[in-house]
Amino acid sequence: MNHHPGFLKLVEAAKRGIKECTVAEVKAKLDRGEPFHFIDVREDHEFAKGHAKGALHLGRGILERDIEGVIADTQAEIILYCGGGYRSALAAESLRRMGYTKVVSMDGGIKAWREAGYPLEGC
Repeated sequence: MNHHPGFLKLVEAAKRGIKECTVAEVKAKLDRGEPFHFIDVREDHEFAKGHAKGALHLGRGILERDIEGVIADTQAEIILYCGGGYRSALAAESLRRMGYTKVVSMDGGIKAWREAGYPLEGC
């Protein structure tokens, strides 16, 4: 997908202020049974077509509105993903600004997750 320059500029600025991880790092955490919140921030129709196994859905459009009702602990570890890592970077920046201190964006998103052959649900 070709993204518009203004969007890419916004994402790059967000990425400078957040942490990112790889799909392999997330899969390893899941395999070890480490506790964290794994959140898919894509649109409803994208989530319905398939998502990473165990992921909770809080779409980008409602994330900031609903996050405190789902995860009240601002010290909880949260890993966000989207289609390719752009929207999740913006979402991570928003949550950081809301006071969440352990928020990470999964670089490559569901695309990289699928390419790695990691487990999916809802397909």
